[in-house]
Order: sequence, then structure tokens, then C-alpha cells
Amino acid sequence: MASINTDRTEYLRQERSAPWREELRKSKKNKERTDIHRVEMPSAPPMERARSYVEVNMGLTVEEAVVEASRCIDCPDPTCVQGCPVGVNIPKFIKNIERGEFLEAAKTLKDTNTLPAVCGRVCPQEKQCESNCFYKIKMNREPVAIGYLERFAADYEQNSGNISVPEVAPSNGRKVAVIGSGPAGLAFAGDMAKLGYEVHILEALHEIGGVLKYGIPEFRLPNKVVDVEIENLRKMGVKFETNFIVGKTATIDDLREEGFEGFFVASGAGLPRFMNIPGENLVGILSSNEYLTRVNLMGASHSGMDTPVVKGKRVVVVGGGNTAMDSVRTALRLGAEKATIVYRRSLEEMPARVEEVKHAMEEGVEFLTLCNPVEYIGNENGRVKQVRLQKMELGEPDADGRRSPVVVEGSEFLIDADTVVVSIGVSPNPLIPQSLPNLKVTRWKTLDVDPDTLQTSIPDIFAGGDIVRGGATVILAMGDGRKAAASMHEYLQNKQ
Repeated sequence: MASINTDRTEYLRQERSAPWREELRKSKKNKERTDIHRVEMPSAPPMERARSYVEVNMGLTVEEAVVEASRCIDCPDPTCVQGCPVGVNIPKFIKNIERGEFLEAAKTLKDTNTLPAVCGRVCPQEKQCESNCFYKIKMNREPVAIGYLERFAADYEQNSGNISVPEVAPSNGRKVAVIGSGPAGLAFAGDMAKLGYEVHILEALHEIGGVLKYGIPEFRLPNKVVDVEIENLRKMGVKFETNFIVGKTATIDDLREEGFEGFFVASGAGLPRFMNIPGENLVGILSSNEYLTRVNLMGASHSGMDTPVVKGKRVVVVGGGNTAMDSVRTALRLGAEKATIVYRRSLEEMPARVEEVKHAMEEGVEFLTLCNPVEYIGNENGRVKQVRLQKMELGEPDADGRRSPVVVEGSEFLIDADTVVVSIGVSPNPLIPQSLPNLKVTRWKTLDVDPDTLQTSIPDIFAGGDIVRGGATVILAMGDGRKAAASMHEYLQNKQ
């Protein structure tokens, strides 16, 4: 399969020996294109992958990618682009794949997307570009697999050894700082480097990547994929500094004295939320943020580490988002005999990607929907041993249009658990607001920004990603990074 793990020689062999390619390059009528069925992404066998960190999705072969690309009818008004937060020229990169010009496809992606191999794996294309595809809107059929094709082109380039570096303008002699190295910060840095700025990314942790490294497990997003894209930013001139806490290591005023003229706050939403129910302080109960960070970033699953993680045999994960799926599937890989999702709404309302839910089910995760914890019960040593659940039913829609869960009286029951991971959302990182009293925040403690420019109440400070949104997707954070870069560039140009 054409994944990042595929041997480079095999890629080049497939590129040279493809007798079917010339036929596919010929002009096709739309009827021929629409008769082709959407490709299915092959995946590793469920029971094998559930006990290892092998990447679950295996990528497309060259032939599968070219055939899928030929489904695109090249709409005169490509609505798919309207659904992309970073504005990828989707028809252009797909037509490059159809013609067999895979490296050109990757270059097209990188015109507007700093992290194409990442986005091809973790972005919810089904809710964005693919939901705006002609097939979906006009024919009520499966859309072109834009996400699969994005991953294919990016992986092909990485495996080819011929990785293009976006062109950067000559230095304009001006310095800007990025606080946080997650997707928003990386996207911002890429665009500012292209404009000729000296960009410094300041990361509080010991590795670059933010949530891409500490939050998303390697079975979904291998670290080496992220590292290649970060290395490309280095080649563009972006400078990285780890173990740097703005407000502690140095203040914004300190950085201004060092010549920094603009700041982009992309420090994320790393403050976990809990339910404030009885027993929540028992040993064995932790947030998904802590659980995943220890495993993904600190190697806590390995013996002898300084920050070991609790490896439960009966693990309960509370929540229904992608982070909850990552947590429960990580529990299986740590040796859990039973891993259970507890979610207060139905399966249909679950916010996690359909693909992630499907993969979890295939791997043997149990789903207890329309249930909510009301108490954790501990043993004589103060460790959690059971969770008291209450059944729910769906009532009227809430402000977001989702039906609100309503308690079913007298429906409580117990389940066994020796580890509980709470994954019900996160709040913004408070460090930056605490260090800048004049920085306005909202009632949700997110940074208050101009929605059009992402400029904060302090003119030279812009912000985006989860510190503004309070918890969102990788691609939306990247869209914020691009918007903030354009706004800061205009601000600094006018400031001259």
C-alpha cells in the first residue's frame, strides 16, 4: 500500500511501470467518471492493530489514487474549495494525480497547506470539502475521496525523497513570534516565512508539534509524518525553541525588547474539564489530556519511565469526541482487557468522526450510549473500582441543534473500572492571559479577538486555534493561522 511506511523503491517502481496510466490520462466523459465507485481505504486487521501502534489506515496504491482522482469532474465552480478552511486548490491537485504528476500534486497542496500529510489523516473532510463535493450535493452519492488523495500525494512526496520546499520571499528584516507549535502556529509560521519574516516558534514542551504530538496517537498520525512537515518549515527558515514558556521564560515585553514586532498566540486549550461528581479525586481517574500526553509524548507506556501511566484492565472513557476515541483505543494498546466508551447521547449524536467510531468498534471497544456517570466508587486503598451510571434519554434540541440528554429517574447501575479517563472537553491555556492583564478574554476564558482579523485587544498580538475556539479541529486551527498571518502582515505593513 502507498503509505508513508512503503519502501521508496516500490513507489518509484509503480510510477515507472503503470500501463494503465496513459489510458486514464485521456479525456473522459463525465458519465464515465461518475460511473466509478469511490475507493475504500484499506486498513490493518483490527485485532492485530488493537495491540500495536501500527498505523490503522494504510493509504492508497498509485493505481487506486489515479482511479479515484479520475472521478473528479472538474466543476467550473468547485464548491469543494469553499469547504476547505485553508483554501487548497482541490481540483488542481486532484487533476495532477490523475495525470500521474504526483509531486506536482504535493506542491499544489503546499501552496496553501503547511501540513498536507497531517490533514490527509486527521481532518474531518466528510464535514468540510467532501460535504461540498458535486457528487454529494447534486447526486446524493459518495464524494470524491479528497482526504485520501491528499494523504496519497503528501506521502508519495515524502517517500520519493524529493520533497519540495515552498518559495519564500527575501528577508524583510522583521521578526515575529509564535507562541505554541500546534497546527495553528505551524500554519501561521509557514505563511509568514513565505512573506519574508523571521519567524520564531516558542514551544513550552520539549518537542515541536503541539496537539499533533501529545494529543493524537501514532496509530492515527505517526510522529515521523509530523516531523517531515516540521523539517520543511525549518528549511523555509522558521526557527524553533522548546522548553520556552512565554510569561515565565520571558515576557512579551522582553521579546519586544529583542526586536519582535508581532505575536501570534496559538497555545491551545490544554486545561482539562471534569464533571465535579463524587469520587472524582480517586486514584485511577485522569483527564484524556494527561493520559494521551503521558503516552504519546513522554513514553509512559514503557517500563522504567519517570512519568508512568496507569494501565487498567477495565478502562472506562467518558465522552464521545475524537479525543475519547483516541483514549479508549490507546487503552486497548496498553493492554486493557475491556475498554468502554460512556456517552450521554446516542451514537448518532456522537461528535467523533464516523471513521474513528467504526475503527473503535472493529477493535472491540464497548459503547454504552445514553449513559452518564454520577459517581465514582473506590476501594479501601482509594483507587477507583466502579462507576455509577445513570441512563439518559434524548429530549428537545439544545442551542446547537443537538437533542439534549434527559435523566431517566431510577435508572442507576454500576460497572467495574480500575481506570477512568475523562474526555468531556478542554478549556483554554490560561498562561498567556495571566501574564497579560490587558489582554481581553471572553466569559469562556478564550481570547477575545476580532473575528475578521484575529487581532486581540493588544494591537501587536493576534491569536487563533483552540485558545480562541476553545477546542476544535486541526484544520480549523490551521485556517486561523493563515488568516492571522494575512492580518498581521497587513498590520505590520501599515505600521511602517
